[in-house]
Amino acid sequence: MKLYEKGVYLINGTELIEDDEHAFGAVKSRIGHEVTKEEAAAQTIAYGILKEHNKSGDMKKLQITFDRLTSHDITFVGIIQTARASGLERFPVPYVLTNCHNSLCAVGGTINEDDHMFGLTCAKRYGGVYVPPHQAVIHQFAREMLAGGGRMILGSDSHTRYGALGTMAVGEGGPELVKQLLGKTYDIDMPGVTGVYLTGAPQKGVGPQDVALAIIGAVFDSGYVKNKVMEFVGPGVSNISVDFRIGVDVMTTETTCLSSIWRTDDAVREFYEIHGRSGDYKELNPGAAAYYDGMIEIDLSEIRPMIAMPFHPSNTYTIEELNANLMDILDDCEKRAEVSFDGAVKPDLKSKARNGRLYVDQGIIAGCAGGGFENICDAADILKGGGIGSDEFTLSVYPASMPVYMELVKNGAAASLIAAGAVMKTAFCGPCFGAGDTPANNAFSIRHSTRNFPNREGSKVQQGQVASVALMDARSIAATAVNKGYLTAATEVDADFTKPKYFFDKTIYDNRVFDSHGKADPSVEIQFGPNIKDWPAMSALPENLVLRVVSEIHDPVTTTDELIPSGETSSFRSNPLGLAEFALSRKDPQYVGRAKEIQKAQKAVEAGSCPLQEVEGLADVMRVIAEAFPEKKFAENTAGDLLGFGSTIFAVKPGDGSAREQAASCQKVLGGWANIANEYATKRYRSNLINWGMLPFVIPEGALPFENLDYLFLPDIRRAVKEKRDQISAYVVGTDGVKEFTLGLGAMTDDERQIILKGCLINYYRG
Repeated sequence: MKLYEKGVYLINGTELIEDDEHAFGAVKSRIGHEVTKEEAAAQTIAYGILKEHNKSGDMKKLQITFDRLTSHDITFVGIIQTARASGLERFPVPYVLTNCHNSLCAVGGTINEDDHMFGLTCAKRYGGVYVPPHQAVIHQFAREMLAGGGRMILGSDSHTRYGALGTMAVGEGGPELVKQLLGKTYDIDMPGVTGVYLTGAPQKGVGPQDVALAIIGAVFDSGYVKNKVMEFVGPGVSNISVDFRIGVDVMTTETTCLSSIWRTDDAVREFYEIHGRSGDYKELNPGAAAYYDGMIEIDLSEIRPMIAMPFHPSNTYTIEELNANLMDILDDCEKRAEVSFDGAVKPDLKSKARNGRLYVDQGIIAGCAGGGFENICDAADILKGGGIGSDEFTLSVYPASMPVYMELVKNGAAASLIAAGAVMKTAFCGPCFGAGDTPANNAFSIRHSTRNFPNREGSKVQQGQVASVALMDARSIAATAVNKGYLTAATEVDADFTKPKYFFDKTIYDNRVFDSHGKADPSVEIQFGPNIKDWPAMSALPENLVLRVVSEIHDPVTTTDELIPSGETSSFRSNPLGLAEFALSRKDPQYVGRAKEIQKAQKAVEAGSCPLQEVEGLADVMRVIAEAFPEKKFAENTAGDLLGFGSTIFAVKPGDGSAREQAASCQKVLGGWANIANEYATKRYRSNLINWGMLPFVIPEGALPFENLDYLFLPDIRRAVKEKRDQISAYVVGTDGVKEFTLGLGAMTDDERQIILKGCLINYYRG
């Protein structure tokens, strides 16, 4: 694998020319005429699709309208509640509500099924599509029924990726879907486009997760594709099946790219024909001379079976490398875990080594990444006639949709897996986010799923429970299962891959999926459950802010799972205040109490009473501020819109992982006004902060000017936002005075600044 340091021209889809002093002439000689870099950049597939969906008329400042929207049952209640509060009357584009996350209706009593009934009645009232639990995971249904060549789809799940089918898809926080539901646009600067040039063909036993992990391991730390579009091109694309491409494509989310797109060919045409949608195919190829901001060149034949060790998809090794350096790598993973867990627990990974080999306790093949037809068929071929044994090791397989499950039953693959000792389960995303197949304490799980963050397997570090997940391809998981739990690469087993043809039967969808066909029925009453709550009222940004730092996180990266845990907490996603009780609970258990304490002052301001009596020590803080800024006359006025109080957190690089807006909204409903970071891991987390009225501050790496529990004063913050200042003067409030420092605010659109000023997206649309 090669990462080019400069931009690259792709000539006629088959030749790469690096951008240097000779490139202009070389390109001209290949295509027979001159082409500027700007003209060549417009010949990428991504540029063409973005141009077709851009409403601004300016390709540097995009205003995108999507063709389809999709959400699952962790997110759609909050999205629709936000849209309803903002004036929603009907869904303006097809909006699909799937139920693949909160599917275990025994968790939390009736509240999960209450959410499902809310979704069904909203689909009827506003004109949407409702996919009942266990029928399909969100992304498989989108592949089967929504994707189309040249389309754009926006989803509220971070793994919204359908590029292999010719669809540019973006995973964002819920407020961005709200904007689309209200007829507004998705506003971003034109993203960079990084090419992924594929040659060769994979070795027998190498699967899509192996290719995906190799890419993630190569680009994540450097941010090579951060917030860019990854465009897959080159002759190697046609050497892999569409299912294989899909398996690579869905994992591009873990590189922190914005979206992905692939060139299409007859194999993609056949995919649409199999699914009864031949008219949705569109041939997509870059132009004769396409310019990419960067290029990743991959010879597929050189990829080996991979493993992403705990606790991040970028912590990658070849399985061969792991086996050769087992104890050193396990020791390194333990040391990383100590940093991540702040010493709360200490995973004993080295104890998983038996006789010089790694023993794993559990295998999972599931979800949008692993649950595809080809992955499961290949795993069944490896296991056919064998068995997983009767010791600790277990194997669960979750087909990504009922149509896939039906075909696995018809062709015998399901029977082979069951006979070997695997458990076949229905379409459910639980193993991907910590709500299913939780292993024993200190167990080691290998999974063909999307992420292996801490707690993603369901353990609870704050209660002394911890397990570890490694990501692997379904084929190597099956090879490990054949060897009774001892880690084995699929290239080490001699399997006859039968590669059965897939036949899609959507009868189950015809019988179970509600499709309004775009017709809203305002007479339908929405069904609410006791746990479904409206968003609390949120104040506009005051003229001046007093913030208390209530959590300080120094991990290299902080995931959204650490900001608001997944797993069983997902049952509370329809209750903003109820869910907020879990905020940072697995990272900083004191956060909620500290945030609520300073929030008392803001609530007093909103009630027209004196905030200084509500929080111990706040009167002393205000005395110091009043002495430093006598012109503000705070001693005489600590109410109204002149002064606000709230909390902020510091994290080095927050927001990696899920698109879930609740990572931001939970802070907001607890009185959060800002985040302070060295950088934000993803665009979507920063967007979530803004849409919930929180200031996305940045500060240079190095010594912090403040400490946890310090008070910060931000004078004239409202004016600074109005005046579009990039730099904000802030002050640490000490017992002997104030100390000035600078916060960066970064680029924001005019609409985003108005959202901040109004206090949140709901207030912005209410006017």
